[in-house]
Amino acid sequence: MVIKNALLVDDSKVARFALSKLLEKINLDVSMAGSAEEALDFLSTHDKPDVIFMDHLMPGMNGVEATRAIKSNPSTAQIPIIMCTSKKTEEFAEEAKEYGIYSILTKPPQPQGLSEILESLSSDVQTGNLPIPTLDLNAEPATDTVSTIERAQGVAGSAGESSIPLPSDIIEQVAHSAVRTHINTRLHELLSSLFDEQYDHLKRLGEDARHDQVNQFNEAIDNFRNELNERTNQLKDEVAAEVSLFLSNQLNEFRKELETGGSSGGISAEQMEELKDHMTSVQSIDTEFWQTLQTEAIQQAHDISRETAEDIAQRTIDLYAQKQGASSNKAYMVALATSIGVFAAGIAFLSGMLG
Repeated sequence: MVIKNALLVDDSKVARFALSKLLEKINLDVSMAGSAEEALDFLSTHDKPDVIFMDHLMPGMNGVEATRAIKSNPSTAQIPIIMCTSKKTEEFAEEAKEYGIYSILTKPPQPQGLSEILESLSSDVQTGNLPIPTLDLNAEPATDTVSTIERAQGVAGSAGESSIPLPSDIIEQVAHSAVRTHINTRLHELLSSLFDEQYDHLKRLGEDARHDQVNQFNEAIDNFRNELNERTNQLKDEVAAEVSLFLSNQLNEFRKELETGGSSGGISAEQMEELKDHMTSVQSIDTEFWQTLQTEAIQQAHDISRETAEDIAQRTIDLYAQKQGASSNKAYMVALATSIGVFAAGIAFLSGMLG
């Protein structure tokens, strides 16, 4: 849908709130104005909305006069306007078309009707099929009383009686019409004010009730948590006591079975002898295993000692030969080799003794 944002113009907080919730449910960004004058100021200082929802009857400038001002301004003339009214008549619908109003939304608005109007508006915006005002919006607007009198004079003039004063019944009708319009406007202002006061009062009551409910809920949760902890600890103690008692009884029964012997299913004397023989055989096997392991370890130590001694002797001879030279001190080298051999034989003899 090409309609992304809307300007909602209504002097009633309740009406603005109700319609804004419906528009937000269909993902429209909603801006609001409490009067026609405020709406005109908004249009001059903010980005232009995709659609304007205009209330019909408002204090000061009403919805039709505001529509006239918007449509006569070239910068805002292309914005579609949907008129919101509680009384939809054919006469008003024709008048709305003359001012270029796109559609009429009956109060209170219904989700289905609102969706149908916006879908139709999106299609017409894409195809460029928006209504065009048929009136001269730049002409000076006339009040209802004056326009009625002028129409009456026009009728009289067409009959050739322009010089004759208006009959008293026509003047009375015009006066009644003007008074009725003034009373309706004033009544609308009073009802809007009353609704706003009731709305604010109900909103405060709702917030207070919600706050009290949250406090009561938190208190109930805390009480439930404390009671749950107490019962859990109590249950834990009871389970621990029962488990301890059960184990104690089982141990006592097992002790009694051991004391009574085979008659009660305990270990008999024959079973004890078999268990003793089995433990003796296992001990003998373990002893033999450790003796074998010890012998092998000693033999490995003997071999390692001998190899280490021979390696040390060889390295000593090579080191000395490198320093003194192969041709000198042969007698000393023979004596040194003999002593090292005796040392190696001693280590081998000691290793044999340990084996």
